[in-house]
Amino acid sequence: MSTILVNISDLIAVTPYPSGDRPVIAGTRTSVGRIVALYRQGYSVEEIVADKDYLTLAQVHAALAYYYANPQVINQDLAAEAAAYDQLAPTTS
Repeated sequence: MSTILVNISDLIAVTPYPSGDRPVIAGTRTSVGRIVALYRQGYSVEEIVADKDYLTLAQVHAALAYYYANPQVINQDLAAEAAAYDQLAPTTS
C-alpha cells in the first residue's frame, strides 16, 4: 500500500485582496488570520475544525504554522481588518 504525502506548502495560498495579498487556506476563502483570531479567542484546533467542517486538522495546523513563521504579516492583516471594521461599525452617541 502506498502512502500519499501532503506537501505542507500546498496547504496555504496567497490570494489577491483589495488591501493586499492575503494568505488563505488553499482551496478555501478562509484566511490564516481568521484561524489565528479563533485560536487567540481560545478555540482549540479541534474546535476550529468542528466549527469549520470543511477544514482538516492539517490545514488548521498549517495556518498556525504559517502564522508562527510570519507573525508580522498576519498581525498586519488582522490590524487592517480591525481598522476596516471600526470604519464600518455604526457609531453610537
